[in-house]
Amino acid sequence: MNMYTEFAADTTDKIIGCAIEVHRHLGPGLLESVYETALCLELKSAGLPFVRQVGVPVFYKGELIAEHRPDLVVSEKVIVEIKSVERFNPVFLAQMLTYLRITGLRVGLILNFNRPVMMDGVRRVSLRDQDSLRL
Repeated sequence: MNMYTEFAADTTDKIIGCAIEVHRHLGPGLLESVYETALCLELKSAGLPFVRQVGVPVFYKGELIAEHRPDLVVSEKVIVEIKSVERFNPVFLAQMLTYLRITGLRVGLILNFNRPVMMDGVRRVSLRDQDSLRL
């Protein structure tokens, strides 16, 4: 495990801990925006720096064509996408891999708060996952 991987693992563990705390207080069934706001409060309390909905340029053949806004980027290393859905859709993984590629980051978390147990809604994603993804 290299230093980046160790740092990202430590950071994702802390983010997941914050998500569990939010889920413990709010439970499942609310809007994604509610969980995002509450998670930001937990991240701040945990001393984890983050940016919310920051614009990331998307280029196509050298031309700027759009701007993507990931829910959160934590510690300039981990993209966090917040969901509140009945079940995990494989397109969430494909989207996260694309977000990682366009940002140059290597690690992401998909957090689905609409689960009875928060850990059942956690999905860690790295660019290595792309090797096994079949589209």
